[in-house]
Amino acid sequence: ERMFEAGAHFGLSRSRRHPSAKSAIFGAKNGIEIIDLEKTTAHLALAKEFVATLSRTGKKILFVGTKSEGRKIVEEGASSIEMPYVHNRWLGGTLSNFPQMKKRILHMEDLITKRTGGLLDKYTKKERLLIDREIAKLEKNFAGLAVMKELPAALFVVDAKKEHIAVAEAKSMGIPVVSISSSDCDFSKIAYPIPANDASGTSIAFFVKEITSAWKEGKSVTTN
Repeated sequence: ERMFEAGAHFGLSRSRRHPSAKSAIFGAKNGIEIIDLEKTTAHLALAKEFVATLSRTGKKILFVGTKSEGRKIVEEGASSIEMPYVHNRWLGGTLSNFPQMKKRILHMEDLITKRTGGLLDKYTKKERLLIDREIAKLEKNFAGLAVMKELPAALFVVDAKKEHIAVAEAKSMGIPVVSISSSDCDFSKIAYPIPANDASGTSIAFFVKEITSAWKEGKSVTTN
């Protein structure tokens, strides 16, 4: 009922459906396919158990959601459990070339530390302005990744089709993907697909909360 209220059952037109999503479709109404929320419930339960297991073992999960409807939700959800996130643009090599990404993150942190400590005051006003611009650019691309000191154990993705580069990179690295995926996504490329509306803010918020709650529950088992 809560998923229905969040609009999680709304899919897309049949012409946009990926063949792998067929089993998740309940029917159609006014040209829009309706996702079978009983199937969604079963898939969500598997995804949550996987996420809880990661939490219990102290592993990190990278949240990825760059579509406008979910950016803020992804940032807030990941931050609430101190997990890394990408919500602006997925940079190729984030996983496959992680050592280089890590260097950029460390460079960003170094510049921020120096600015905070007044160590940039020795530069001219113009030079400080250029450094501020560099920091702003670095923060836009890497701020959400600062807590990721090593490769994540999994990705949690909003819309596997839109984030296909991230999904492909994770697959090539052997990193499992959990994904909110509408009927146009290729479920065969996702270890834990959650068939649901991935274009609505209310639907995205519902599933992000479910995943973060599963993480917290797994963590509580460890601490207790």
